[in-house]
Amino acid sequence: MHEADMRTDRPGDAPRSTGSTGSTGTRRHAVVVGGGIAGLAAAHRLLAEGVRVTLLEAGPRLGGKLYAGELAGARVDLGAESMLARRPEAVALAEAVGLGEAVQAPATATAQLWTRGALRPMPRGHVMGVPGDLGPLAASGVLSAEGLARIEAERTLPPTEIGDDVAVGAYVAARLGREVVDRLVEPLLGGVYAGDAYRISMRAAVPQLFEAARTHALLGDGVRELQRRAEAAPQPAGPVFAGIDGGIGRLPLAVADACRAAGARLVTGTPVREVTRTPDGWRVVAGSGATELIEADAVILATPAGPAARLLDGLAPAAAAELREVEYASMALVTMAFRRSDLPAAVSGGGASGFLVPPVDGRTIKASTFSSNKWAWAGTDPDLFLLRTSVGRYADESDLQREDGELVDVSLADLGEAVGLTARPVASTVTRWDGGLPQYPVGHLGRVARIRTAVAALPGLAVCGAVYDGVGIPACVASAGKAADAVIAALGARTAPLAPTTDQRTGQ
Repeated sequence: MHEADMRTDRPGDAPRSTGSTGSTGTRRHAVVVGGGIAGLAAAHRLLAEGVRVTLLEAGPRLGGKLYAGELAGARVDLGAESMLARRPEAVALAEAVGLGEAVQAPATATAQLWTRGALRPMPRGHVMGVPGDLGPLAASGVLSAEGLARIEAERTLPPTEIGDDVAVGAYVAARLGREVVDRLVEPLLGGVYAGDAYRISMRAAVPQLFEAARTHALLGDGVRELQRRAEAAPQPAGPVFAGIDGGIGRLPLAVADACRAAGARLVTGTPVREVTRTPDGWRVVAGSGATELIEADAVILATPAGPAARLLDGLAPAAAAELREVEYASMALVTMAFRRSDLPAAVSGGGASGFLVPPVDGRTIKASTFSSNKWAWAGTDPDLFLLRTSVGRYADESDLQREDGELVDVSLADLGEAVGLTARPVASTVTRWDGGLPQYPVGHLGRVARIRTAVAALPGLAVCGAVYDGVGIPACVASAGKAADAVIAALGARTAPLAPTTDQRTGQ
């Protein structure tokens, strides 16, 4: 990423106080704390409803885990690379900020599993790894004969009570056997949460599977019913997943530009130290050196659980206590550029988008994406090929203690075994996401409800982000919309947006 692209405002050296009056008259003012995609989406929504916005980000850049960069002169995503396009929120946001024509389906979505000593096709006919059709699963070789027989044995089992919630892995293993979990559910679910399927809440992470389990004595029957319904329903147009030409990391930059054009003030390198109530609204104390006091009518906290808990300590201690219980997984992405001529056909042939690795197989990498196959925009250089691997997951983060060069080496060693790669990259970079992904264990939805109830007792305050409604991009955008709507309702601020002044457009 080019830092010059950020064009962020920064507070001056002297303490100052800014409020919601002056040149904007009685226009309401909201402060958004956090400049990831949730915070930016919340700011965008508020501006559309006529609310003046100041967004404060503690780090040096905007975008959070959506991060575009360069490697060997090529654009790459160094964070999230795709979004669920069947949910409308993220695509709608991209369209709203001028990226509608840049939304792209994958050039290939043919994923594989590296398991039981070989690359095997990802079997079709499953819901998040839980099979409904045993034919493709048996043909793939992913499960042993014993594992397949154990699935069939579900018909001899009595129903399993699941109550209000249950761990995906524990329930599926009890019904269909551990092999299904270890070699199918775990790599698929872990690819989303970097988590442990035996801890992840079925109700939160795979709600359609939870409902099927509640309403069917046999899990296999429930999965087949879900598949029949999906086949009978009208299919929405477009791909299931999508990226953006040039990288999904373009999205937060475009949202930021749209916010600036609407008059928002976006500030990086400025942690928020305190949020307090005042007789007229809220006061935000920001800055790591010089202090800035910001008066606001509303505040949205779009931060991870830890910073949100700290800011809520004096305002909503019950919410803060719940947030401190949220756990996170860390991971690293190893992005590499190769000469195409140095790669085996299993990589550069264009047929596969990459592969997942079940943790039970004991490899270091958890997945590899053949970016130049998967995304048309990443495959335009006839001589260069981009791919990446991921390392680390919840409770399995020891490899993240390695130096960057070591992570490149262990990734190459695993790629050598998986696809016969022997070349060294012409360039590589490691992006570390320490505490990057919140975990959704059994009971997570109850925790979120309690947090929101406590925060809702303070009108004009709201929370949003990956902690609450899902870790994917559309879920974060939807969470931001929910928070923005809550503070708009509290403010009664549904006025037409004001035209930005020249100074507001330039951020000066």
